[in-house]
Parts: sequence; C-alpha cells; structure tokens
Amino acid sequence: MTEVTNASRTLLMNIHTLSWDSHLLSFFDIPAAILPEIQPSMGTYGTGRGPLAGVPIAAALGDQQAALFGQTCFAAGEAKCTYGTGSFLLLNTGHELVSSTHGLLTTVAYQLAGEPAVYALEGSIAITGSLVQWFRDGLGLIQTAAEIETLARTVEDNGGCYIVPAFYGLFAPRWRPEARGVIAGLTSYITKGHLARAVLEATAWQTREVLDAMNADSSLALQALKVDGGMTSDNLLMQFVADVIDVPVVRPMVAETVSLGAGYAAGLAVGYWSDLEGLHRNWHVAAEWLPAMDSRHREAEFRNWKHAVELTLGWTHRLADSPAQ
Repeated sequence: MTEVTNASRTLLMNIHTLSWDSHLLSFFDIPAAILPEIQPSMGTYGTGRGPLAGVPIAAALGDQQAALFGQTCFAAGEAKCTYGTGSFLLLNTGHELVSSTHGLLTTVAYQLAGEPAVYALEGSIAITGSLVQWFRDGLGLIQTAAEIETLARTVEDNGGCYIVPAFYGLFAPRWRPEARGVIAGLTSYITKGHLARAVLEATAWQTREVLDAMNADSSLALQALKVDGGMTSDNLLMQFVADVIDVPVVRPMVAETVSLGAGYAAGLAVGYWSDLEGLHRNWHVAAEWLPAMDSRHREAEFRNWKHAVELTLGWTHRLADSPAQ
C-alpha cells in the first residue's frame, strides 16, 4: 500500500478522487493490478517484524508534505519554505483544491484517517543553497558556506548587482527551461562582498516570486512564513527574506521538520497526541525576523530583480541561432 501524498507524485493518481486514474493508467499503459492500495497519510497500516515486532507502522508522507506537517501548518493560509540546495514553498489551502494559473503545482498536503484530503499549492526553486556552494567551490571566494554571511556584511547593499541562478532554467513560477544564469549590473565598484550579498538576495527574490504567485492564485493572506533547512542559519538571508516578502519569518526549535512531521503524523495516528492542537503546542519558535525595509525601496529592488530575470530568457535559443565562427 501507499498513501495519498506519495501516490500523487506518480502522476497516476486523480487528486480529486484520491484514487488511481483510469485514463492516466491507460495513457501510460500501466495495469492497475500492479499498483498499491492508496490509504490516508496516517493510520495503522500494519506492524513491524524482527527487531520491530509489534511496533505499529502508522504514517507515511512525501518529503515536503512531511515538512509542512512538521511545521504544524494545519490551517488554510499557513505556509512553510524549506531552504536546502533548492527550496520548496508550500501553502496550505485547506480542503479546497486550488488549480494554479500562475505557475504553481497543486498537490495533496496530507489526509487524516476518515477525513477529506488537505491540499496545498507548491512552488519549487531550483537553485538556492547550491548557489552558495557554487560561490564557494566554483568561484573559490569563500572557504565554507557559513562565510558568505560574513562576507556579505562587509557591504551595505548589493551595489546594483543582481545574480539570477538559472543554471538549469527557471522553475516556479516561470518554468523557462531555456533560461541561463546571469550576473547583471557589474561595474568596477563591485567587490566580492557585493557578489556575496547578491547570492543571498537571489534566494529571497525567488521566494518573493513564488509567494506572489500563491497570493494571485488564492485569496489567503499569509501572516507568517515558517522556514527550515540549512540556509536558515544565515541571519542576514532570513532578514532579507522577511524584508522582501513583507511578513515575519519564523524558524522552529526543531530544524529537521521532515522527520518531525512523519513522527507527528505517526504519534497522532496511535494516540500519542490527541489532536492537531496538541501538535501546535509542541511546536516552539527559535528565531523570528520582522520586515524592516521601506516599501518603496523594496518594490524598486524587485523591479530591478525582475529586469535581471528577463535577461536570462531565451539564452540557449540565441546561442543556437548564432552563426558559426
């Protein structure tokens, strides 16, 4: 057997009915008999054997859905972003399935036993932490990833420099596979400190673009963004994220929210926690960053960022069309 969030990732499950879709199975020529039974995300599926004999197997969740559950984003309008090599932002839309018209994915967030599914809008960002890795390993401008914050703090702003890390094209909300990365606004004034700052700011602006798409797709007003993942240890980055999205950014005490979410779901299924409110009480704030940027400056910088993004588009097409030298 499997459960709804993992089944939804196969492209074979109808996310409306939460069952295997006969049209899709026919299209891909996959016999229904070989597929597992779809269950809710939590409930006693069976018990372990061997060293785990008798231990109930009580929950299963997809990676990012588990992080959403671990961040206790149980209400419509609550969102989390996991900042790793790439970043994944999920917004809980409740029992309403919101079909995106602004470049996002509609996914099943989780399903409690005996209840309708909870849905989410998801925006994936390809390059965030891996941009810091490139800055370290590809350019050799820092020795460790943690040094980028120190280097970025040597300057007050980006000096008019913007980095758009479209190394493999642009993901949500643009979905432009032909895009390639650019460093825009270079002058002799730019130092490695400005480049470090532009690297961090790229993650924040990409977060802003995804959140803007979510706001356009739904009528839900985000009150705060819960964050997790390795990049959240960078205080300058988290402050800049709060500044550009104009809502508080909150990091929990437990940073490994994927594992935590799976544990929460299993504990709920076996009665270790009685309800979702009990899980809420178990979640605690470790750090919070409040927006502090002037709105006019924020929007001016966002326009500059979007102009830099436009420079990435169609890059591979232009190279292919160039005459041979």
